[in-house]
Amino acid sequence: MTEPLFMTDPYRKSATARVIALTEEGGIVLDRTIFYPRSGGQPGDSGTLDLGDQRIAIATAVKGEGGAIVLVPAEAVTLPPLGAEVEQRLDWERRYGHMRIHTALHLLSVVLPFPVTGGAIAHDKGRLDFDMPEMPDADERAILEGRLNALVTRDLAVSEEWITEAELDAQPGLVKTMSVQPPRGTGRIRLVRIGDGAGQVDLQPCGGTHVARTAEIGKLTIAKIEKKGRQNRRVAIEFA
Repeated sequence: MTEPLFMTDPYRKSATARVIALTEEGGIVLDRTIFYPRSGGQPGDSGTLDLGDQRIAIATAVKGEGGAIVLVPAEAVTLPPLGAEVEQRLDWERRYGHMRIHTALHLLSVVLPFPVTGGAIAHDKGRLDFDMPEMPDADERAILEGRLNALVTRDLAVSEEWITEAELDAQPGLVKTMSVQPPRGTGRIRLVRIGDGAGQVDLQPCGGTHVARTAEIGKLTIAKIEKKGRQNRRVAIEFA
């Protein structure tokens, strides 16, 4: 099992770790990692591993078996031996973009309070698909964009808490996504909260990485709204 350092400190850009396994496909498993594995629409992190004079470019990270996180080299290389200590470094600008967009999509689900049927995140843009009967017109789109940016500029705190799976089952309304359910099996679920106390605007299960305050997101634009089915509407956002 890999200790996910990104869960407790998503701003950490580097860390040492030891190699505990190598996969048949050429992946590297560490005892702890800052690399987020592809999940829930958020891409896996990229970066480098340093071992002495050797530098290995990491293209992405994915989930493995038994809680392992597998780092995937960008090209075929000589893999580090088991037990070796390596220095991990993130492609920070890419990761930070993911954090900003992921948090922005949570805000998008606030201004468009419909069930979410899908989503995707990139370092500079993202989208959510909604089970929404009507397409917003140009005036409504401008209003939605204004509401979205108003939440950003309020500089709301982004925090987390953990609940049991039984507590989540008792509050099914917390789950906004129809296509992706919170991961189960550990007995507890991570909730991401935006805003505090009476100023709370969102609370939902999520395992991704987020910024600490919404002002870090920066100004957003609603780039496109598309019809993707009888009631499915795709709303894309990007940095202004």
